Amino acid sequence: MKLKSEPNPNLVVLRDNKPKWYLPEHRRNGYRNLHKINRYGLLLRSDLVLSLAENYNYNIEKISSVQKMINHKYFCSLIVGKKQEIIYEKYAKDFSKNTPQTIMSITKMFLNLFIGELLEDKKINLNDKISSYLPNIGSGYASATIQEVLDMNLINSYSEDYNDPYTSSFLHEPVCGWRLPNILGDVMSQEEYLNNIEAKKNKDIKNTSNLSHYKSANTDVLGVLVEKISGKPLRDWFLKVVEAAGFEDALYMGTDRFGMPWISGGACLISRDFLRYGLLFSRKGKGVNNRKVGSEKFINDTLKNKGTKYMELSKDKFLYYSNSTMKSENWIGHSGLGGQFLAINLKTGIVASYFSVIDTKSGTDEDYKRDMINMLADIVNEKY
Repeated sequence: MKLKSEPNPNLVVLRDNKPKWYLPEHRRNGYRNLHKINRYGLLLRSDLVLSLAENYNYNIEKISSVQKMINHKYFCSLIVGKKQEIIYEKYAKDFSKNTPQTIMSITKMFLNLFIGELLEDKKINLNDKISSYLPNIGSGYASATIQEVLDMNLINSYSEDYNDPYTSSFLHEPVCGWRLPNILGDVMSQEEYLNNIEAKKNKDIKNTSNLSHYKSANTDVLGVLVEKISGKPLRDWFLKVVEAAGFEDALYMGTDRFGMPWISGGACLISRDFLRYGLLFSRKGKGVNNRKVGSEKFINDTLKNKGTKYMELSKDKFLYYSNSTMKSENWIGHSGLGGQFLAINLKTGIVASYFSVIDTKSGTDEDYKRDMINMLADIVNEKY
């Protein structure tokens, strides 16, 4: 007797070339359950937990930009911290401090730590071409330098326009289990997928402008490179960071079918661990129990590096993409698709982490994103 079955309802593409969990009416629930919805993943926990004392400064809530964002319908959580203190914490009515949520592309910041460590150990040169380390990589990356890939400073056939339902980043999702493939059982590893990315026909991959060409695949290529150069699974790199940051819950990490972590956007964290992630950068990689990850010099150089122009925050004030992070003035951070942002002021040590869920058709809202980032800049640029 043949057993009856049906496609997994959360992962099947329903309309607009999107799976159920990402559709606007399901996205808020999907974002906080993605660690259970994705088909493949790892769960990594720390032995030691970074203690956080509550020492609230309610002047933060009086900032006009903060008031605007915490009362927005997209809002989920905002936490501000310094050293080992939480100085502000706010949650939406349907959210809690124990709710995991996807941090989307903020996962990319892990790469800053990994590359920094390889640099410190003199195992890579940022001016080397990707093909020097990955001989099987396709024409979309072969002639790019590591620095160009870190800065989103190349052009190839991979696209990331979320207003286009058939953009490459959506078509990439079956590899790491965020949707079902068109042909059930069609399985491709992350590395195999990346090796197939090509240059645009009859075009060089050199970026002749000063603008970012944002591609999540860039980070995934460098993730493969980290494994190959170090001889250590990417999973072990992530575990080292989890144990240095001292997460109290877990890093829920999406992977491909073969266990390769999806470094460009696969992580989910609870809000307080999201803050701990930022605090690790504020300490330049110094962790609990004298553990160390990343490179203090590389984190500092991330502010000095020219990078590429990612977004205009206000007239003649830009957010730049540098060393797998975003930067402006004295702070670094990163955005996540659908309304997430983490900001770390490297001078003051103030960290602000923000969860929300944009419910537009594409999951993007540029005006909201600009307001979100400027609000976090208002917070981390103050002294408390």
